[in-house]
Amino acid sequence: MPKLRTLSGSEVLGILAEFGFQPLGQTQTLTIPNHKEIDRGTLHAIFRQACRFVAESELRPRLFAD
Repeated sequence: MPKLRTLSGSEVLGILAEFGFQPLGQTQTLTIPNHKEIDRGTLHAIFRQACRFVAESELRPRLFAD
């Protein structure tokens, strides 16, 4: 399995915004800490949760390195 990238909270928010996520005001919530660098375990948990709403094949290239 490819390694997760090192991304900031802002970068993850930007990626998910491209798939229609908004920082506030949705009935389904996905918590993304606004840290300078998100722990890989946390990023993997965000990935798993986001895959409920975005196709894994579309999201994986954005969050995982080759």
